[in-house]
Amino acid sequence: MTFTLPPLPYDMSALEPHISANTLSFHYGKHHQAYVTNLNNLTQNTPLAGKSLEDVILEVSGQADKVGIFNNAAQVWNHTFYWHCMKPSGGGQPPSDILSLIERDFGSFDTFRDQFKQAAISQFGSGWAWLVSDKGVLKITKTGNADLPMTHGHKALLTCDVWEHAYYLDYQNRRPDYVDTFLAHLINWDFVAKNLSV
Repeated sequence: MTFTLPPLPYDMSALEPHISANTLSFHYGKHHQAYVTNLNNLTQNTPLAGKSLEDVILEVSGQADKVGIFNNAAQVWNHTFYWHCMKPSGGGQPPSDILSLIERDFGSFDTFRDQFKQAAISQFGSGWAWLVSDKGVLKITKTGNADLPMTHGHKALLTCDVWEHAYYLDYQNRRPDYVDTFLAHLINWDFVAKNLSV
């Protein structure tokens, strides 16, 4: 059994003008594919090859001699999750059931949005901003490089990729503009709701 590149949930141009087909062709077709290829090469003919992606991540997390496997496995997971966090004509305020949870745990949607943006733009270097559930409480976290919530006991609900390859072709060095666009026009709240219900 080998790890495969999951299909995008939309076509390459579906997120335009906010994220270009050119960005997706590199980000998905080159970067995400490379993580899948690397993971297969690193786990070939090992007991890890027959495990689920999540099991591989949790098994090798924190093991210095398996950092290459962790980084590639986690990046396959992170990217697959990220694609589903976006949809055409997304963003804005969530449905009332999610909004009530956000208001419960952040005070207001504006506070949530401001804190999520701050987490995304303040992540030094490459990484991710996350909305997570921590034992039923919604929290905003950020992780560097390939790190992800499952290794910290959190359930991922939403993420924004802040590696430069996620936005540089469209936004150059303007990470705040990319994050604003993600929040206003791209978030797939249906996917967040699905994650909350599992």
